[in-house]
Order: sequence, then structure tokens, then C-alpha cells
Amino acid sequence: MKNITLVVSFFLFVLFSFEAAAQKDPKAKVILDGMSKKFQAMNGFTASFDFTFQDNSGSSDRQTGEIAVKGEQYRLKLPDQEIFNDSKTVWTFIQTGTYKEVTINDASQMEGELTPSNIYRMYESGYNYKLVGEKQFQGKTAQLVELTAIKAGAPFEKVTLRIEKATNNLLGWEMYDGQGGVFSYAFTNLKTNVSLAANYFSFDVKQHPGIEVIDLR
Repeated sequence: MKNITLVVSFFLFVLFSFEAAAQKDPKAKVILDGMSKKFQAMNGFTASFDFTFQDNSGSSDRQTGEIAVKGEQYRLKLPDQEIFNDSKTVWTFIQTGTYKEVTINDASQMEGELTPSNIYRMYESGYNYKLVGEKQFQGKTAQLVELTAIKAGAPFEKVTLRIEKATNNLLGWEMYDGQGGVFSYAFTNLKTNVSLAANYFSFDVKQHPGIEVIDLR
């Protein structure tokens, strides 16, 4: 009986070890590591992007914007809204024809959230990943890597990255919130190794007289 128990235990150990390894596809890891290493080594990059959100009813909303990233710093421009992050402070600036407002937070309050400066590293914790194929995207061959959240309750249960095969550039991604919502992003006019001044990522309240300031630090 003892020998049988040992055999069964060994079999289960091998089985679960194989399943755990299969959840981290080595082919996908090579692609992800290559993408992450490339973008983290850059002086900075800029891009325009298309953003689409579709809910479970099938209705959708599309916007365009601009992004600049340098290390942990980023600046994100959307219609009527701009977000500045200098890695210490985050300013969310909203401006309409009749109203101006900026909300200020410590960057540490954003920890754990998916941001333009960590999309390249999100696979490193909290997700399993696998290579699911290749697809033509923007006239380029993109490798599709699917990330799946390990724990229930993650902000996004699945993320599919489109990574250009020839260059390791991230061309776009789709995020699934588990409730039928799909967030799609696609980079256009990507420029790499762009020189960006440090003050490009900070917001100067003094340059906006009459603005309402909401300081949550």
C-alpha cells in the first residue's frame, strides 16, 4: 500500500508540475522578454493610438490619442483630458470650452494599475501566458501572446498582445474585463528612442490661471 501511495503521489507531482509549466509557455516568454527588454532600454518613445471599447451589448466607442513614455514617466493625451506622470506625481487635466480642472495624486496611489509605463512588464507577475499564433496587423506580421490572470478578481481576466515579429515592437493589445467589455488599443506612428525632457511629464498649475485644483495627495 505504501508503494502504491508513493507511485500515485509521484504521478500527481509530475502531472501538476507539467500543468504549471504549460501555463508559462516558453515560446511566449522569449517574445515577451524581447519586447520588454527593448522598450525598457529606450530613451523614450511616442505614438498616436486608436482606442475602442465594446461592451457586452455590442455597442462601442472609439477615440484617438497620443502617448509619450520614458521609463516610469508617461504623458497620455485624450480628447478633453490629459494625464501627466513624472513617476512621483500624477496630474489628470480636464479641459472643456468652459471648464478647467486638474486632479493631483501621488504616483504610489496608482500602483497595481495597468499604465502606459508598465504594459511591457505586466506579464512578469499575476498572469500566465501562451503564444496563440500570428496575424497580419497594420501590414506587419504580429505574434499574438495571450495573458490570462492567475487569480480571480483581477482588473482584466485576459490580455492579448500584438507584438511585431521582425522588431519586437508592441503594435497593440486587447483587454477583456470578464464582464463582456473589451478594450482595444492600436499604436500608429510609433517613434522609438525619442529624446524627451523631464518637464514634459509634469503639469504646471501656474500656466493655467482659473483652473480648479483637486489635490488628493
